[in-house]
Amino acid sequence: MSESFDGDWLDLREPFDAAARDVGLAQRLAAVLPARPRILDLGAGTGALLRWLGHFIGRAQAWTLVDADAELVERAFETIAERAALVGWGVTWPNRRTLLVHSPQGAWRVEGLVADLRESPENLPLHQVDAVVSSALCDLVGAEWLERMAEACAARRLPFYAALNVAGRARFAPPHPADALVARGFARDQGRDKGFGGKALGAAAPAALAEVFGRRGYEVLTAPSDWIVPRRASSMAMALAEGHAEAALRQERGGAERISAWMAERATQARAGRLSARVAHRDVMALPGGEHG
Repeated sequence: MSESFDGDWLDLREPFDAAARDVGLAQRLAAVLPARPRILDLGAGTGALLRWLGHFIGRAQAWTLVDADAELVERAFETIAERAALVGWGVTWPNRRTLLVHSPQGAWRVEGLVADLRESPENLPLHQVDAVVSSALCDLVGAEWLERMAEACAARRLPFYAALNVAGRARFAPPHPADALVARGFARDQGRDKGFGGKALGAAAPAALAEVFGRRGYEVLTAPSDWIVPRRASSMAMALAEGHAEAALRQERGGAERISAWMAERATQARAGRLSARVAHRDVMALPGGEHG
C-alpha cells in the first residue's frame, strides 16, 4: 500500500498549492491539449488539481481521478460538486460513478478510479487519455516507478505534468538553533520507501523527471512553485511544523529531546501568529517531441 494522506490535511494545503503552482506551465499544457481533453490525475486526493487546472484548460474536459483511497475519491466528488455550486455552476449525475460540472465554457466530466499506484502504469487506462497529471506525488515514488511511467507515457506520446515536487528544505522563521537537525531528519525521512518500492526520490524528483523524460525525447519545462506560508496562516504553519517534527523524530532518535523542544517552540510561535515558512517545490512538465504548442 502506498503512502496515504488525510483529507483534512489535503483541504488545509489546497490554497497554498493553488498559489504555488506555476501558471505558465498550466497555460502551456492547456495549449497543447486537444479540443476536449481527457486527463488522468494520479494520486488525485480530494480533486484539488482538477479544481485548479480545469480553469486553465477552460473548455469541455474529462477527468479520471485515480487514488488508492476510495474515501478520498468519494470526498473529491463531493467537494467538486460543492465548489461548483458555490460559483453558480450546475451539477448533474448521469450515473453513480460520473459527475458532470456544467461550466460556462463546457462540461467537466469527472470519474473516479480506485487503484493502487504501486502497480502503475499497468492498471491505468493510458489508452483512453490525452495527458497524465499529478500534484505532490513524484517526490514519493522511486526511480524504478518513474522509469515505468515515463516509458508508458512515451509509448503513447502523452504529456506528463507533475506539480509541486519537493525541491529543497523548508525554511522556518524566526530561526531556531535546531532547524538544521529537523531539516536533516526530515530529508532523511523523505527518502524512505513510501510504498512504491525502493528509496523515494524526495528532493531529487525534479531532476529525475527531467532526466527520464528527456532521455525519451521529451521537451522538459520546469518552474519554481514554492509554498509560502505567512505568519497569519497559523493552522498551516502549525501543521507544517508538526509534520517536520514527526518525520525528523523517526530518523534522528539521538536528537529527540532537541526536536521536541523545537516543536514546542514552533507551536507557541504559530499560536501567537509569529511563525512563517517557505518550502521549496518545483513544477515539471514533459511534452513529447514535436508537442511545442
